[in-house]
Amino acid sequence: MKVIENYFQKLTELQKSQFKALFDLYLDWNNKINVISRKDIENLYLHHVLHSLAIAKYVSFAPGTKVMDVGTGGGFPGIPLAIFFPEVQFLLLDSIGKKVRVAGEIAKAIGLENVEVKHSRAEDEKRKFDFIVSRAVMLLPELVKITNKNISREQNNSIPNGVICLKGGDLTSETKSFKNIVDIVSLSEYFSEPFFQTKKLVYLPVN
Repeated sequence: MKVIENYFQKLTELQKSQFKALFDLYLDWNNKINVISRKDIENLYLHHVLHSLAIAKYVSFAPGTKVMDVGTGGGFPGIPLAIFFPEVQFLLLDSIGKKVRVAGEIAKAIGLENVEVKHSRAEDEKRKFDFIVSRAVMLLPELVKITNKNISREQNNSIPNGVICLKGGDLTSETKSFKNIVDIVSLSEYFSEPFFQTKKLVYLPVN
């Protein structure tokens, strides 16, 4: 939890309490349904919560913004972002029912009123959103193909609507078809821990 406060020093007391509650909740749920590697649960704040909040370093979503988290699993990056942006609406979507159930129960337990959780595939979602976010769910061209229909053309934010992904490794091949418009940021620009040296944020504005 301390690592979150180190990088985000203007959290409200409510936000601090919500972030603090995540560890025990995920630990408890992880014993029933494996949503985070058992070996990795001790690194929840660094590897999962702070990693998700890299998106908040890249863009400050305006109040009223609508965001769909595709392949949320146990709620990443959606739940940390929903805590950070209480005036933004989030849809957390996953095709694996037991994982999305965990995300829903945790959102409810910490009192998140700006989160809807849905057991579904992105292909079947018809609503419009300002941004699509995801964390290493699928290759970028595939994600763009299935979510382009969901991105609103009405602009409310400091950057154009589009797709924001958290990824790692060599992204050359999956971003080459977007090379003139894609923005790739190394997360080591935001966070000093070694874990982030190979991690990247990819932003692709809607065409």
